[in-house]
Amino acid sequence: MSLLKALRGIFPIHRRAIIRPQYHRFTTWFPVQRLQESALEVFQKTAFDCSLPAQLSRNTFENFPALTKWFHGPGRSFHTSYLRQFGDVLIPIELTSLLPSDVSGSDTTTNFERAEAPFNIFLSWAEQADASSPQRLYVAQAPVARLPTLLQDDLPTPDLVVKAGKGDVYDTNIWLGVAPTYTPLHRDPNPNMYLQLAGQKKIRLLDPDAGLSVFSALQALTKSTASSKFRGDEMMKGMERRLLEKKIWPDEASRDMTEAVGFEAILGPGESLFIPQGWWHSVKSIGEGCTGSVCDNICKTNA
Repeated sequence: MSLLKALRGIFPIHRRAIIRPQYHRFTTWFPVQRLQESALEVFQKTAFDCSLPAQLSRNTFENFPALTKWFHGPGRSFHTSYLRQFGDVLIPIELTSLLPSDVSGSDTTTNFERAEAPFNIFLSWAEQADASSPQRLYVAQAPVARLPTLLQDDLPTPDLVVKAGKGDVYDTNIWLGVAPTYTPLHRDPNPNMYLQLAGQKKIRLLDPDAGLSVFSALQALTKSTASSKFRGDEMMKGMERRLLEKKIWPDEASRDMTEAVGFEAILGPGESLFIPQGWWHSVKSIGEGCTGSVCDNICKTNA
């Protein structure tokens, strides 16, 4: 089934907008389809088997342990009295420093580093950090398999994920931070089930061809030879990061026309998004406070 035919079935009221984007000059991001049922057959038919993104109903993973054990209170802050017992565990942390304006005239220059550090360092920073903190720490793509057993038990693989494809999961990772957080446009080699644990995030997606077009155009501008399949530090700092953000998250003044059909989903605690194999996506937090997410990389088929 072609992407256009699939879209016509999901978004009949936007049919002309999808075929003729000029009719929606300032609406290039359509809402991801929302599944009202969490039954395996519905998910497979409308999302997994046809490789289309889908937002699942809130009750699909409502009993997920980490939702209440890792976060608490009205503001959904980190439950440090529980998490600090694992404070000596080494986890991958990204450090982003916002520096004064550089000679190129940009508002800020981003210094970016990755390191393994005790979980306690992140928790201590998160207790006092806010949106204005110039030093940003982000637990990004931390493998669940390397966490202590008790924390792994808080992040079980949902039955829907296990039964949808081959029957196992390629990898599972967590993201923890304090808003604002941001992940540039990239694609993954496997389908993903992305579950929001705390805070809100907005995710924008492009199908494989449209995303590759954006990536190739950016490579031409930056004269980069980076792989489209294996994304490194180059997407987290410098010109590539700024150009990617401007393209996917433009302000009103810098919006441009595009033939690509983009999709957008907003996730709150307990809500999840299926991201098909090869679909490009970028993620931004919304609002303030703590954010947390877990992502299962699904093995696609039984072959």
